[in-house]
Amino acid sequence: MFPVFLFVLVLIIITLTNIFKILKEYERGVIFRLGRYVDVRGPGLTLLLPYIEKMVKVNLRTVVMDVPPQDVITKDNISIKVNAVVYFRVINPSKAVLEVEDYYYATSQISQTTLRSVAGQFELDEILSHRDKINQELQNVIDKQTDPWGIKVSSVEIKHIDLPIEMQRAMARQAEAERERRAKIIHADGELQSSEKLSQASKIMAENPLTIQLRYLQTLTEIASEKNSTIVFPLPIELLRAFGLKVEKEQ
Repeated sequence: MFPVFLFVLVLIIITLTNIFKILKEYERGVIFRLGRYVDVRGPGLTLLLPYIEKMVKVNLRTVVMDVPPQDVITKDNISIKVNAVVYFRVINPSKAVLEVEDYYYATSQISQTTLRSVAGQFELDEILSHRDKINQELQNVIDKQTDPWGIKVSSVEIKHIDLPIEMQRAMARQAEAERERRAKIIHADGELQSSEKLSQASKIMAENPLTIQLRYLQTLTEIASEKNSTIVFPLPIELLRAFGLKVEKEQ
């Protein structure tokens, strides 16, 4: 008698477990009745017909999927490795279950192949300097391919670009040459501005000879500030005449 009662109790517990299902706010249940799709239920408490209806849970939260490094040959025939991260979520639970066996694995494979094909359409300089454009292109292509599965790809971001050692050295030399070029341009601009100022100063001194005498005195002051025991400084006659002194000319 006791084994029969225990068997009935276990059967009741199993039946109740199969009848009552609780779905969280971010979960939906795809219901199958005798193998046929019925509808999508949730969230909250869901009642199932025991042994007749089955439920497959689907998570609606955004999934962050890492795309492993892919070997890419750029448009200018340079071999690089590129990896990325894909943000997607299920927007149609029934399609995610009915249209594809494993939507996560399928999205991962599509992302890898798309990353190789799209990145291969650009030159290396474009990949390095226009990531936003490539990210947008990747997002559009992957989203279009996963749309029949009820998947919405919200964003794709390239994480890292691994360059060959030879290319890294070449880019370092190019950057150094660019810095030297800019330094020479800045130096040339400084020389040009300096020559323009000197030209303006010479015109002013030519119009007013007294400024030349003041420049002599300034130069003398600068030399006197140095630690020299003897200073030999040519004193122009025009300087004495500027101060009203008479100077006799040699016969």
